[in-house]
Amino acid sequence: MSRSNSILLEILTQSYDRKAWHGPNLRSSLRGVSPELAAWRPAPGRHNIWEIAVHAAYWKYRVRRRLSGDKRGAFALKGSNWFKRPVELSVKAWRADLVLLYSEHRKLRRALAGNLAGKTPRAPSRFLFGAALHDVYHAGQIRLLRKLHGR
Repeated sequence: MSRSNSILLEILTQSYDRKAWHGPNLRSSLRGVSPELAAWRPAPGRHNIWEIAVHAAYWKYRVRRRLSGDKRGAFALKGSNWFKRPVELSVKAWRADLVLLYSEHRKLRRALAGNLAGKTPRAPSRFLFGAALHDVYHAGQIRLLRKLHGR
């Protein structure tokens, strides 16, 4: 893999789960969040941390599809973009959605690695930068929601 391709993978990784210069990444912003905090809304009609986490998983899925050139597939949850959460306020349900986010990130990394190795047809940089910036943006939102809640 070339140096520039390695950098692309590193950008995606830092935005989600590796120490980065900019501060908390998406995964660390979610660390220690309870189901109750994840479900808390700062005001009626506003998204909560739980919905942001699942929204991020969905967009990792979408970017992976674009990278691979796949036709529309099936995301793990019915719907698109924003998903009303929680369906059930429990540790088990919250963990399941965090696992979904982690799983979609790993699938996206594999797709990107395949793309960089020339196994898929699309140029990755545009999609990669969007996915990485999306993670960092939502990590910031989650940190703000935690502060507003007092945690």
